[in-house]
Amino acid sequence: MAENAFKSTSTDKLLFTPGPLATSRSVKAAMTRDLGSRDREFIEIVRAIRRNLLEIGEVPEATHTAIPMQGSGTFGLESVLSSTIPPDGKLLVLENGSYGKRLMKIAEVLGIEAVSNETEEADPANPDKLEEMLQEDAAITDVAIVHCETTTGILNPIKAIGKIAKRAGKRFIIDAMSSFGGISIGSELCGADYLVSSANKCIEGVPGFSFVICRKSALLETRERARSVCLDLHAQWTALEADGQFRFTPPVQSLLAFHQALLELLAEGGVKKRAERYAGNRAALSRGMRKLGFAEYLSPEVQSDIITTFLYPGDPRFNFDTLYNRLSDRGCVIYPGKLTQAGCFRIGTIGHITESDISFLLTSLEEVLREMHVALPVAPITEADTAD
Repeated sequence: MAENAFKSTSTDKLLFTPGPLATSRSVKAAMTRDLGSRDREFIEIVRAIRRNLLEIGEVPEATHTAIPMQGSGTFGLESVLSSTIPPDGKLLVLENGSYGKRLMKIAEVLGIEAVSNETEEADPANPDKLEEMLQEDAAITDVAIVHCETTTGILNPIKAIGKIAKRAGKRFIIDAMSSFGGISIGSELCGADYLVSSANKCIEGVPGFSFVICRKSALLETRERARSVCLDLHAQWTALEADGQFRFTPPVQSLLAFHQALLELLAEGGVKKRAERYAGNRAALSRGMRKLGFAEYLSPEVQSDIITTFLYPGDPRFNFDTLYNRLSDRGCVIYPGKLTQAGCFRIGTIGHITESDISFLLTSLEEVLREMHVALPVAPITEADTAD
């Protein structure tokens, strides 16, 4: 289990964000050494990372492979889109937030023909609409979706979407940036040919690289298809398979931290136990925020345990920048909102945090609101308010 809150034992702030996020001391400590990128020990660590990612994804080495790619999660996504969609291909993006829009932007810049099916930010992707669009447009070759759209915290129905995409013979791409390692995906990654995530999300590592879990049969078709040298997914895989080395300088310390983070995920009890901790964090947050008079943007049936969007209160004395800065001064970092039509902010419940950290955040939040003279409908928050 994760260590207790850092507030009393470390100068680090508590990050209530969807990543980068709070990490354990031992993950930080793993970065405090130098290791050559061609060193036998480092090569073995990279191989272990790739094996562990397949284990977490519940897919066999015989049919799947894991490919780390330098850069943030967006680099990994651009690697997939630029390396795997053929020149005459057409991408369909199921879009209900900023990160779906980012997929469309990547396709636009790369010159990939793309269309989107956009739903409201509070509504999950519509499988029926996907089926309709695939029947109407035979030119579509690839379908992409964001699993947990952290614009709001909504979970999209990747299992249903994957079934439709595969039945129609389309390649399926999942942006699992904020969900992989914290939500069980299973069923051979819901049919995904490519699943992309990042080191600094639910695995609880640090920024520096992303990774792609690929179906080998799909990857093998993409040789010399890449539109980029650095982001050539097939070439990266070929190099790693040949001698275990990256083609270009890897983020050594980030990979060392990630290796430690993977060991800690497995020690915690795997994805199931980590998901339970995250669910406990969010339940405590939700109880406390309701007590302070805040309303959640999403309905409970589509809300993830990754990050939650809260609407601004009606009191004109509320100011988010003031709230953010004063919470930061107390050691708590939250996220601004990204909704296009409503004032809101977001609080993440993943990373190396526990319910005691949520309690500390809620107490700090109440103190700041009182300093701002924002009307509160309730008695002060107590530890019992956030306990099961």
